[in-house]
Amino acid sequence: MHHIIVNPKGGKGKSLKALTIVEDILKKHNVEYTVHRTEKADDATNITREISAVPDSKILVLGGDGSYNSVLNGIENFENVTLGFVPCGTGNDFIAASKHPKKVKQAMELILKGNEQYIDFIQLEDRRCLNILGAGMDVDVLLKYAEMKPFHGKVKYYASLIYTLIHTKWHKLRITIDDKEPMERSTFMIGIGNGRSIGGGMPICPNGIVDDGKLDIVIVNEMKRALIPFRLLGFLTGKHVKKSYTEEYEGKHVKIEILDDSQFEADGEVFKSDGIDCHIVTNTLKVFR
Repeated sequence: MHHIIVNPKGGKGKSLKALTIVEDILKKHNVEYTVHRTEKADDATNITREISAVPDSKILVLGGDGSYNSVLNGIENFENVTLGFVPCGTGNDFIAASKHPKKVKQAMELILKGNEQYIDFIQLEDRRCLNILGAGMDVDVLLKYAEMKPFHGKVKYYASLIYTLIHTKWHKLRITIDDKEPMERSTFMIGIGNGRSIGGGMPICPNGIVDDGKLDIVIVNEMKRALIPFRLLGFLTGKHVKKSYTEEYEGKHVKIEILDDSQFEADGEVFKSDGIDCHIVTNTLKVFR
């Protein structure tokens, strides 16, 4: 059975337009399906939890990174589920990293071919992350984004980014990668990437690969404040990882302890915690690819 999970209010109408196309394609191919419309923030997670109890369930997620994250966090029986991604979001950063089709019709063509592959995800103590787990600047941007009213979409994101760069603050963290010695840092930001980018194309973890069994860990350390506006282009192109103020590592297990009042984000969802302990999970999540 194909299960479609869609937020009718998502993407400023994109999701409903995509749903019409998806239903037409499934009907044309005589594919049995059911539509699950979400209303509340945790609906997609709860719906997925029920679906994943049934073998041979194919879940088509119409949305963006947030929707994919919600569905991922609802899967209880991974062996029963295969995910299909139908991009309707604003940024679609994970889609760019995984190289799935960005157009609805092409996404459905891929799904109906039925080719299944495993991709990785990040497991925290009580949640999962598909794309990027971060602390520092990216969280500050998201917090500003939530309160900024005049703009929308990518314009709103970049306006929030510019504000955050102008009002930069450092974040005190203790970072442990695999079994190495802990590192205390005053950071601009840290990104732990299964994917590569945030905010609709900013490659914070430019070497993240969604099926290599590794995390791309990028630590951007404290720098001269006056230079930050001039570093923006580097962040937009991924060249920040080549700068002296940046450290980049590969690993499978990362522990971060908060030494100030910083928060975290996972696939754009901000949450408070004194620290996180996360690792990469492989050969578990099946997707059409």
